[in-house]
Amino acid sequence: MKPNFETLTNKELIAYALAHREDVEPLRVLYSRRTPDSEATWYGPMVAEDGTPIEENIRIAEEAIRQRIEQANKSKQDSQS
Repeated sequence: MKPNFETLTNKELIAYALAHREDVEPLRVLYSRRTPDSEATWYGPMVAEDGTPIEENIRIAEEAIRQRIEQANKSKQDSQS
């Protein structure tokens, strides 16, 4: 009997999908949970066409990553309290 995919966490869905590669239902559920492109944050390229780093874009991406890590750490701390 299949689990109720709607109640599984993303991590559980991924594990199930990897173990049951013929079953597309967990992939459908995972896809439905993703952030729509209209809400996604898009960043510029990190390097120019000639391979030269674009320092401003790198700085912006690094700051976004730092903020995301801080949010995740805060959420983790809040859930452990």
